[in-house]
Amino acid sequence: MNLKRKIFGSLILVSSASLFGCAGQHSENALQQASADFQAVKEDSNVLRIAPKDVIRAGESLARADRLSSYWGSGSDVVHYAYLSQRYSAIAREHTQQALNEERAAKLELERQRLQLALRESKLASVQQQGKWLEEQIAAMTTNQTDRGLVMTLGDMLFDTGEAELKNSANRVVLKIVQFLQLNPKRMVRIEGYTDSTGGKQENLQLSRDRAQSVADLLMDLGIDDKRILVEGYGDEYPVDANASERGRAQNRRVEIVFSDETGQLGASR
Repeated sequence: MNLKRKIFGSLILVSSASLFGCAGQHSENALQQASADFQAVKEDSNVLRIAPKDVIRAGESLARADRLSSYWGSGSDVVHYAYLSQRYSAIAREHTQQALNEERAAKLELERQRLQLALRESKLASVQQQGKWLEEQIAAMTTNQTDRGLVMTLGDMLFDTGEAELKNSANRVVLKIVQFLQLNPKRMVRIEGYTDSTGGKQENLQLSRDRAQSVADLLMDLGIDDKRILVEGYGDEYPVDANASERGRAQNRRVEIVFSDETGQLGASR
C-alpha cells in the first residue's frame, strides 16, 4: 500500500514538473517575442518621435514580465505582461504609421498649393505681360497724353459720311480696347464724339453723340460693363484743325476715347 502511494506521488510530481516545464517554455517564448518587438520599436526613430508614450508602456510591461519570469508559478502573469508589451509595441507602430501618412498627405497638399500658386503667378505674369503689350499698342495708337488722360483717336475713316455706324475696319482697334479693359478691370473710358463745322449745330451734336454711342455699344456687345463707359457728344466744338480745308475737316470728324488711370479715376471732361 505504501509502495502504491509512493508510485502515485512520483507520478504526480513528474506530471507537475512536465506541466510547469510546458508553461515555463510558453512564457519564455512570449517574453522573447515581446522583447524582440520592443527592441524593434525602440530602434525606430520615427516611433520614438511620434509615439514615445506607447514605447514607454511597452518597456514597462516587458520589464514586469521579465521580473515575474524569475518566480516559480508565475508563467501566466509573464505571458499576460509580455502580451501587453507586444500590444503597446504594435500600437506604437500603428500610431507612427498613421502620423507618417498624415505628414505625407500634408506635404503633398503643400506641394499642390505651391504648384497652384506658381501656376497662378505664371498666369498673372503672362496676363501682366499681355496687358503691358496691349498698353503699348494702345499708346501707339494714341494721339497724345492730355490733362484729361490718355486719349485715343478714332478717325473719320471708321465711319461713312454722315453715318454713325462703325465700319468693319474699326473692329481690330475696338477689339484691342476691349482686351485692354478686360485685363484692367478698374479702368474706365469716356467716349467723346466730334464733327466738323459742316451742317447745323443740332445735327452735328446728334451725329457726334450717335458715333460715340456706336463705339460704346460695340464695347458693351463685346463684354465691357456699361458702368465703365461714359458717352459725350460735342458736335463741332473743340476742333483740332481748321475747318477751311477738307484735310482739316477730316481731322475734326473723330471719336476720342479717354482712358482713366489704373484706379478708375477719369480726368475732367470738357
